[in-house]
Amino acid sequence: MHSNNGEGNGSGHGIWQEPEERGPEEIDASKGFEQTDVRVTGIVVFLGSLAFFVVVTAFLCYGIGKVINSELNREDGPNTKWTKTADLRDLGNLPNNPELQNKVAVLAHGFPSPRVQTDDGNEDTAELHAREDLLLNNYSWADRSKGKVRIPIERAMELIAQRGLPVAPAVQQAPLMAGDQQPQVTGPLTNGFARTSYELEQARIRAAEEARPEPK
Repeated sequence: MHSNNGEGNGSGHGIWQEPEERGPEEIDASKGFEQTDVRVTGIVVFLGSLAFFVVVTAFLCYGIGKVINSELNREDGPNTKWTKTADLRDLGNLPNNPELQNKVAVLAHGFPSPRVQTDDGNEDTAELHAREDLLLNNYSWADRSKGKVRIPIERAMELIAQRGLPVAPAVQQAPLMAGDQQPQVTGPLTNGFARTSYELEQARIRAAEEARPEPK
């Protein structure tokens, strides 16, 4: 019998042991504050990475700007007697042209309709109704040269009630051309429905049979 307690056994076979159960770590709260120091390694690594990223980004942006400017200069070509490089920052704010300002003011005051409403009291609608009421309830000239006058709507209603609505004149027929005849209507054009081609054919056959003389 071989002992399996692992003592003095050089065979290399390990013995499985159950892990020791560890309870929660005991914290000494007698002093009332954290007793361990903060680990500054992580903070230093983060700040160093951030600074490296900012520097790399700045150099990258500078390089991209130089490449874009060199490409624009290549497309523009070298300066001649007609062109020169100017720094707009040295010019400052250019004064506006008075004539241009006047044109802008005219365009602003003469902006085409419909304009944006500047009031919330329906003043435009009230003015429109006031003008309509003025035309509807008073006499005014419609066309002074032809003697046409607008009359109040109440008076117009009274005249229509007395005289009735005007009747359109009869349509004047143009004179007949050579070979034309005046159409004569001998019966109603329809009796309320339209006949089919089959019904018209049957009616024509019956009319022909009725018109046929009877044999003696």
